[in-house]
Amino acid sequence: MPNRALDWFRQAQRDLSQAEASEQAGRYEWACFAAHQAAEKAVKALHLHQGQQAWGHLVARLLAELPNNHLVPPLLIEQAKVLDNFYIPTRYPDSHAEGSPFEHYGPLQSREALRYAGAILEFVRDGLA
Repeated sequence: MPNRALDWFRQAQRDLSQAEASEQAGRYEWACFAAHQAAEKAVKALHLHQGQQAWGHLVARLLAELPNNHLVPPLLIEQAKVLDNFYIPTRYPDSHAEGSPFEHYGPLQSREALRYAGAILEFVRDGLA
C-alpha cells in the first residue's frame, strides 16, 4: 500500500489557503474551520509518514499520539486545543445558545486560527523532511 502522507499534507496546505481566503472574504467561521482542517490533515500526514494510521478529529490528541521521535512542543499542543474548539461550533447553530455560527466568530478568532494552524503545518513540514 502506498504511503499517502504527501497527499494529506498537500491537502492540508490547500485547506490553509482556503482558511486565508475565507478570512479575507469575512467568513470568519469558515476560516476557523478550515484552519482546524488544515492542522488535522497535516498531523495525520505525519502519522502516515511514520507508517501508522490516525483516527479522530482532535488535533491536540493527534499530536500527543505521535511517535516519540517527534517531540511536540507543549505550546503547539495548547494551540491545537484552541483549534479543536473550531471543529463543530463553527458549523452548527445548535452549538451556541443562540445565533448562527457566523455571528460568533470574527477576525480575532480567524487570525489566531490561521497562526496556530500555520505553526502546526510548519512543525509537520519539518517532520516530513
